[in-house]
Amino acid sequence: MLLTFALGVACAPHVPAQRDGQDDREQTDQGVRHSGSVPHLRAEVINTLPHDRSSFTQGFEIADGTLYEGTGKRGSSLLRATDLTSGSVLTEAPLPAAFFGEGITVTNDRIWQLTWEEGVAFERDRRTLRELRRVDYAGEGWGLCHDGSRLVMSDGSDRLTFRDPVSFEQVGSVRVALDGRPVQELNELDCSGGSVWANIWHSDQIVRIDPATGQVTAVVDASGLLSPEQQARAGVLNGIAAVPGTDEFLLTGKNWPTIFRVRFAPA
Repeated sequence: MLLTFALGVACAPHVPAQRDGQDDREQTDQGVRHSGSVPHLRAEVINTLPHDRSSFTQGFEIADGTLYEGTGKRGSSLLRATDLTSGSVLTEAPLPAAFFGEGITVTNDRIWQLTWEEGVAFERDRRTLRELRRVDYAGEGWGLCHDGSRLVMSDGSDRLTFRDPVSFEQVGSVRVALDGRPVQELNELDCSGGSVWANIWHSDQIVRIDPATGQVTAVVDASGLLSPEQQARAGVLNGIAAVPGTDEFLLTGKNWPTIFRVRFAPA
């Protein structure tokens, strides 16, 4: 696929199963309820960009002018690199058919890519996307980001796991909560500004998390980005990538036709 845009234009607790797409057709009200104890933000759209509707988006990240996207579903999972200036696909690498791709993140000249139920993380060369090695882990893999020193990983529960970016060994974890209640179904992640931003699966919400304490520090309402007609043919919101050097983000979802460049403003 050829996109045409310029970015510069103005074992844990029970983890719900991520089924193979059927249950991702509908948004639900499974998001976070809160009493106003933390800021409530909305996604203010700045620009819209085309997105490959066939992409079952699982991971989304920008690094050095390149948008990296990992997709899911067995037999069609891949990792793709797209130039943000020209919109052209630079390269892509399919996963073996037995693997269901999940979150991704860039660490220097490497990319880590999770798998859902297979318990395998792929380490890839960032330039070529060539597989370098595979590392096993326990439990499911959902979202992944790099905070500059550690990998942060979600598994669909209320827990974030911290991992060494070289060995992938677990080095800690934290439970995520809001108003004393666990926040579960943490999905695609982005590490930005000292916080972890997490999509809440099957909802239109994104939460900002303090990784030191696990406390939710803001809730974003990202509803209404797609028209009802678009939403009827699309899956859930899932894909958040901070735009380096700005306070803006790119948002998309599974099988969405559009990427939205947004700023999180007071609701």
